[in-house]
Order: sequence, then C-alpha cells, then structure tokens
Amino acid sequence: MDAGVNGHVPRISRWLRTRPARAGRTRVLAVEGRSGSGKSTLATALAAELAAPVVRMDDLYPGWDGLLGGVDALVEWVLRPLSLDRPARWRRYDWAEGAYAEWHEVPGTGILVLDGTGSGALAAAPYLSGLLWLEAADGVRKARALERDGDIYAPHWNRWAAQEERFHARDDVRARADLTIATG
Repeated sequence: MDAGVNGHVPRISRWLRTRPARAGRTRVLAVEGRSGSGKSTLATALAAELAAPVVRMDDLYPGWDGLLGGVDALVEWVLRPLSLDRPARWRRYDWAEGAYAEWHEVPGTGILVLDGTGSGALAAAPYLSGLLWLEAADGVRKARALERDGDIYAPHWNRWAAQEERFHARDDVRARADLTIATG
C-alpha cells in the first residue's frame, strides 16, 4: 500500500497549491476514509512533501464513542481560529487516562493536512481547500487496522465501524470528495 499511496503525493501536492485558502490564509487538506484505508500513511507523506503540519483526528476524539466530539474539537480549536487569522491549537486526548491532556500549537505554514475520519465533516467543509477520500475493501481495511493497533483496537472495531458508517452517511463525505484514491 505505501508505495501506491505515496505515488499520488506529487500530483496531490501540485493540485492543493492551486486551490484557494479557505481557512484564513491557510489551505487545509482533509484526508478522509474508513479505518485502515491508508489515511495516516498518505497524510504523513503529503505533510512531508508540503512541509506542512498534520493534525490527526485520533488525537482529538474523546474516546471510542467520540467521533463527532473530535469533529467539534477540530472546528472550534483549529479551523475556526485559522479562518479568523488567529493562532490555532488543539488538545491531545490521552486514551490511557480518558481525558484531554496538553495543548499543541499549529504552526502557521499556510498549509495544514488533516488526517482521519471526521476531517471531511460538513462542519469542516467551509474551511477545506481539498477533500481526499481513500477507499479500500472492508477485509483489507480491517486487516491493516488490526495489524497496526492489534489488541487495543480489536475489541472496539465493530463499535467504531458503526460510528463511521453513521457519520459518513450523514455527512456524505465520499460523494463530496474532490479526489478518490483506491488503496486496496
């Protein structure tokens, strides 16, 4: 998967640079899809190519039932302040402690990459310069996710998948994507 996903990086980087900044002076790219679709791999490669910071939704969700809470945090802490040309920052959710922990500043580079389910939410749409959808077969996604996170994720897979289903149906994220990339 890595070589295939990373092969899209130069094209996406060029494309993003042609898009208007919609969060103040910042171009924001959301990398969306279901768990295990390759979002983090692509977001990391794009951030390196663009010399841009990444905000990961995994750091914003307040627990296993917190997908929508993560969207709220993204909009309130990051996207709305950027749109007002104010400093943006976010709090990391400490999964072991079950509470938000320290604050992190978002460097003002003019480009920001968002990684994760919820980054393409309707609430985030007014601030996005681009929305990517990563697509992979259910079995491939599950195998990747469980290989990556194993015993930590396994008991929550069905619960999280149901939450993703509801969210993606409600916000119609896939249909609103600017680019769709098959990852397996």
